[in-house]
Amino acid sequence: MTGKVLQGRTAIVFGAGGSVGAAVAGEFAAEGAEVFLAGRNPASIDSVLRQIAASGGKAHAATLNTLDEASVSSYVNEVVSRSGKIDIVLDVVGPRAREYGNGKNAVELPIEEFMVPLTTMVRSRFITACAAARHMVTQQSGVIIFVTGSPARAHGAGATAIGAAFGAMENIAEHLAFEVSPLGVRVVCLRTLANIDSRSIEDTREIVAGRLNITKDQAIAQWRARIAESNFLRTTATVRDTANAAVLIASDRARMLTGTVMNATAGAAPD
Repeated sequence: MTGKVLQGRTAIVFGAGGSVGAAVAGEFAAEGAEVFLAGRNPASIDSVLRQIAASGGKAHAATLNTLDEASVSSYVNEVVSRSGKIDIVLDVVGPRAREYGNGKNAVELPIEEFMVPLTTMVRSRFITACAAARHMVTQQSGVIIFVTGSPARAHGAGATAIGAAFGAMENIAEHLAFEVSPLGVRVVCLRTLANIDSRSIEDTREIVAGRLNITKDQAIAQWRARIAESNFLRTTATVRDTANAAVLIASDRARMLTGTVMNATAGAAPD
C-alpha cells in the first residue's frame, strides 16, 4: 500500500503554468497521479514539469490554447492514446485580473472588460470538460473538476465580471453532471476563498494600490485583512489549500460527490 490516494490515475491540468494550476498539478503528482500539464506559456509549463520530476512525480508538458476546440479535442485524444484513459480533468486557465476590470464597480466597467471572463474562462471550461467527458462516458469513470471563487455567490464591489463567470461555470458543472453522472462520471465544482498567493490576487493588489495611491505592502495588508474578515475562520487561504481540496474531490474518498459545489470559502460565500 502506497497510501497515495491518486495512485495509478491519469490527470490533465489545463492552465498548469499558473499559480493555482501548478499547485494542483504538484499535489496530484505527489498523490501518485500521472499528470499531463497543458498551458499557453511553455516556460511556465516546463518549470512545473521540472518541479514535479525533481520530487519524483510523473508528468508531461504541452503548449495548448484551450479556446481552440479542435486543439483541445486532439490533445485529449492523444492523452487517451498514450495512457489508455483519463481519470481527472481540471481547468484553471484564465486572463489577468486587469483584463476583466477587477476592482472596478459595475457602473464603471466597460462591456468589453465584463465579457472577458465569459469569452475566455467559461468558454475554456466548456471546451475542456466536454472533450474529457466524451472519453469518460465511454470508460464509465472519471472526475471533472471546476474551480470558482466566492464572487460566485458573495456580493462585493469590483468583482462583477469574475462573479458572473464563476456563476456560469457552476451552472455548467451542474448541468453536465446531470447528463454524465448516470454513466459513471462525476462533475464537481470547487468554490474557494480568494487564494492570497495566487496570481489573480497579486494582480488585484496592484490595481488597488494604483487606484488608492498606496504601496503594494499596504495593499497586501488591506487584502489580507479583507479576506480574513470575510469568512468565519478569520483566516486567508492559499493555492495549497485549493490543491488539497482538489485532491480530495479527485479521490475515491469523494465518490458520492457530483453535481454539487464543494464550498471551501470558510463561510464567505454561503449556499
